[in-house]
Amino acid sequence: MTAAIYEKLTDKIMLTGSKIIPRLFEMIATQDEAALLLAMPGTPETLAEKTNRQTDAVERMCLELYRKGLCFKSFKGGTLGYKMCRDMIQFHDATILWDAAPQSYFDLWQEFMETEWPDFARLAEQFFPKPFTRVIPVNKSIETGKQKVLDADSVDKIIAAAEVIAVTKCTCRVIAHKCDQPLEVCLQVNNAARYTLDRGSGREVSKDEALKILRQCEEDGLVHVTMNKMHVGHFICNCCDCCCQALPLVIKEGLKICDPSRFEAVIDAALCSACETCLYRCYFNAIESIVTEDGRDVMRVISDNCMGCGLCQISCPEEAISLKEVRAEDFIPA
Repeated sequence: MTAAIYEKLTDKIMLTGSKIIPRLFEMIATQDEAALLLAMPGTPETLAEKTNRQTDAVERMCLELYRKGLCFKSFKGGTLGYKMCRDMIQFHDATILWDAAPQSYFDLWQEFMETEWPDFARLAEQFFPKPFTRVIPVNKSIETGKQKVLDADSVDKIIAAAEVIAVTKCTCRVIAHKCDQPLEVCLQVNNAARYTLDRGSGREVSKDEALKILRQCEEDGLVHVTMNKMHVGHFICNCCDCCCQALPLVIKEGLKICDPSRFEAVIDAALCSACETCLYRCYFNAIESIVTEDGRDVMRVISDNCMGCGLCQISCPEEAISLKEVRAEDFIPA
């Protein structure tokens, strides 16, 4: 029974067959809590009926599961209810930010990311028509007036339009700790920020502080990644090439589990000094050195590899790099 109930939770987040995910559930949920999660969604009253428990006891358990990151509040119909985390991403991000999560829990998550996640990611690439996330360009690398910049293309516009903003630790770097990049850099916007503040898993920041975080991330060479939707909101992650769930597999295997932005870097050969700054700045192996017809060494963009993040542009000492629009507006799902 013990193993079966945690395997059922694993099935609900579409990771059937994992040997590690059931162990992760077992580390932070008792069997009674697991049974309550399986009964969700519902209000405390309906969940009490489903599980044959007292309503006040169910309310306390729901709040504890919410604090752990295993369930989320729902206000469907204007009534407070609870629903279980819907997928691996929610399970990963929410529970890792639980303030009582032990190091052994982080270590087991990292074991999953190293051993099981790549195979699940390969399946996800085939199963889902569009990736869940998308690269969004460094804001000042886009020259307005020369191409159309949508709100969904601009981290600064997302922040400017936000009603509330919070910042959390990067869950990927918390468990992987493969680099010394900053931890408190994942920006949550609007409903995601409200959830973060209600649960106490992050802190509220002003628009000015959010923009400072973004500028520091750009200077540190972190890639902006957001939800792959036209509407602006939810989150702006700032990702490295070693700890991230998606980018290492995009880089090493070319898996399409994170979409590029609508833009692509272009290098003006006449201005390029072949200093190779962009070569070392690019995570995606999208820059190469070539020799021009007149014998000059210059850098060139490999179009198929470019994710349109703009990190090369902001570090070019010769200002030889710009971003051009190469994908239509409908590339971003509505």
